[in-house]
Amino acid sequence: MLSVAIITLNEEANISRTLRAVMGVADEVVLVDSGSTDKTLAIAREFGHIVHVYSEPWKGFARQKNSAIEKCTGEWVLSLDADEELTPKLAAEIFSAVRADAADGYWIKRLNHFLGRAMRRGGQYPDPKLRLFRRGKGRCQERAVHETFEVDGRTATLQHPMLHHSYPTLTDYIQHMNSYSSLGAEVLLANGKTSGNIVAFWFNVMVRPRLQFVYNYIFRGGFLDGREGFLLHWYHQTYASWKYAKAWEKRAGAKNTLLAQENGATRVVP
Repeated sequence: MLSVAIITLNEEANISRTLRAVMGVADEVVLVDSGSTDKTLAIAREFGHIVHVYSEPWKGFARQKNSAIEKCTGEWVLSLDADEELTPKLAAEIFSAVRADAADGYWIKRLNHFLGRAMRRGGQYPDPKLRLFRRGKGRCQERAVHETFEVDGRTATLQHPMLHHSYPTLTDYIQHMNSYSSLGAEVLLANGKTSGNIVAFWFNVMVRPRLQFVYNYIFRGGFLDGREGFLLHWYHQTYASWKYAKAWEKRAGAKNTLLAQENGATRVVP
């Protein structure tokens, strides 16, 4: 028995496509929603009793996904994002894998789409994700952003990719990068990867993002993915710059507040 675990928040543009793609392979779908105000839940309920809908407050990506996994009853669990889609070939491969008893977890390649175009180069593919595992063997790591799964046991890799319809418009991409760069800044601070050194500041905010662009766009062939590839890698360097700048801002603000408290000041030191 295979359970599919999905978390949602205002995913009416994606959820129907995702659910349709798993109908032939899933015995149940556990959908945990965190307060959608669009048609997400109405669309999910159109698929009938196979989709079990739960509403919970947002707890962060990892905890929300683990909550969905804990509600699954199948021997196997497939964790999907609401904007991911199984191809028929991948669905058939999953069907065979869960019956073969060859591993405890499986990596699935992910073909990312940007502005409607598949990104096959520039480090965007195969982008493997550990998403299929025996229930009780897999769990999402507690991280603020770019959460990953761990499996206790043997793992293997499936051959056919899933499709990731991540950013259909530039507006979607910019909004997500603003949010993700804030979370990324928190991770940098938590891991002690920021410095008050002026050289480190300029390198991280200006130089490091440019080097990443050159590496991914030129040396890893991102330029072969057309105009969409250029825009993806060009704006990704902005995200990287934002992440380090926001980390510096938070660090400087915390330092100034501490100085003000030590000096008995009633305002933050400029």
